Amino acid sequence: MKGSSQTIVDRDMQVKRIADPSITWDLLVIGGGATGLGVAMDAVARGYKTLLVEQADFAKGTSSRSTKLVHGGVRYLAQGDVKLVREASIERGLLCRNAPHLVKNQTFIIPVYHYWDRLKYTLGLKIYDWISGKLTLGSSVFISRKKTLEALPGVKAKGLLGGVMYHDGQFDDSRLAINLVQSILENGGCAINYMKVTGLQKNSQQKVEGAILEDGEKKVTYGVKAKAVINATGVFVDGILGMDNPASPKSICVSQGVHLVLEKAFFPSEHALMIPETSDGRVLFAVPWHDKVVLGTTDTPVEEASLEPQALEKEVRFILETASAYLTQKPTRSDVLSVFAGLRPLAAPKQGEQKTKEISRSHKILVSPSNLFTILGGKWTTYRKMGEDMVDKVEKHLHWQHRKTTTASLHIHGYTEQVNWSDPFYVYGSDAALLRQQINGSANQWISESLKIHPMQVKWAVEQEMARSVEDVLSRRTRALLLNAKESIRICTDVARIMADCLGKDEEWISEQVAQYTHLAEQYILKQN
Repeated sequence: MKGSSQTIVDRDMQVKRIADPSITWDLLVIGGGATGLGVAMDAVARGYKTLLVEQADFAKGTSSRSTKLVHGGVRYLAQGDVKLVREASIERGLLCRNAPHLVKNQTFIIPVYHYWDRLKYTLGLKIYDWISGKLTLGSSVFISRKKTLEALPGVKAKGLLGGVMYHDGQFDDSRLAINLVQSILENGGCAINYMKVTGLQKNSQQKVEGAILEDGEKKVTYGVKAKAVINATGVFVDGILGMDNPASPKSICVSQGVHLVLEKAFFPSEHALMIPETSDGRVLFAVPWHDKVVLGTTDTPVEEASLEPQALEKEVRFILETASAYLTQKPTRSDVLSVFAGLRPLAAPKQGEQKTKEISRSHKILVSPSNLFTILGGKWTTYRKMGEDMVDKVEKHLHWQHRKTTTASLHIHGYTEQVNWSDPFYVYGSDAALLRQQINGSANQWISESLKIHPMQVKWAVEQEMARSVEDVLSRRTRALLLNAKESIRICTDVARIMADCLGKDEEWISEQVAQYTHLAEQYILKQN
């Protein structure tokens, strides 16, 4: 796909399409995270008239707070869920093919300290390779103690026998989300952020036939008609189900995953570290990402879903203590550049005693008596398959003539095979050349030298990627908030001024944005004991 034009991502233009009462959409997708984007992408690729709405910004929630892995699921294999591993491995391979500018082959090493572990992990990962088939990213192999120490500088040497190296995918989650929005628009769909569903519309047979939307910016309400309405709101699915039927039972439980970001010096390796057995029975990763290292994650049940989940003290302590047991340079609280938490929507178990780590990560589709379609569970790796399954379900349930999906081979916006991973603009893919043209001679005028953020990236985010707030730019269009929260606060006023110039906003808007962003970003800074 080619770079988009300014008009195609203009938010006001998308609002005009929503406001047109003569339009009946084939599919209205509620939710602008991985799941909703996957459904909308599949639908537009089949030629359906598709509208996607998101109450906040695209990927504001869980979908920008992942461990940054596109993976087949080594842990699922340990649980015996071969079907899910197979599905995820296939999807991982397809995503590498369709978005090579964002997804790369990442080598992982499991340090081995016991002979039984050497046999267990070597054999298990050979099975992992075999399940992946032709879409494998590379063969796993046992490497010597010497090679393990060379590959993982800083890893604990005492008792080390060697390591098992395997391959999985690594990516930038919110950048993929933005490229999917652009792809949906380029294929004739409509996608819009800050547009909240406040109610469902039903016909005389009590079947859902549309929704009431409220524009979060203009505070204007719209009624839209749709032949099928999809609830793809992740951890918020029960809210939409409640609009349909106030007596609907709880469909999901929510689990929190926390991540800490450190300077690369704590783990100066191009490989990722996988700690296979932690005190809570999960795995812990140290993953190189944008010249930093991400440590995570946890699996903590939480009572309520929120757009800004907070890391618990016990989660932070668990990650630091577990990482310290494997790294010779032990990270402390003051070393953490940013802490972020994401919520996992897990299909509620039938037995209340089941632990969250044991609940299947596979997705599940529900159809209400009103014909409201809801999709639960899943993860970024399988977003495309989730979309395909949902559109297939809509066609079958509503007796539409089947249209074959094309997303397995559809290149996502920004697609390019020429990727320089050390280039700060690599996430823009094929758009990087257009961005550089706009920079034209001011290449070293960074807003942030350390994070390599240029003023033109802010302008690009507004004009080409529907960014509406400072948070949109610093959290999801660039990844400043997650990479270094303090640095992002330092530059937020500069970002607000550039945005105000693009959007025609005044000094009051700038002040409000700076205050809101600063308050938010302070929550990503780990408080010192």
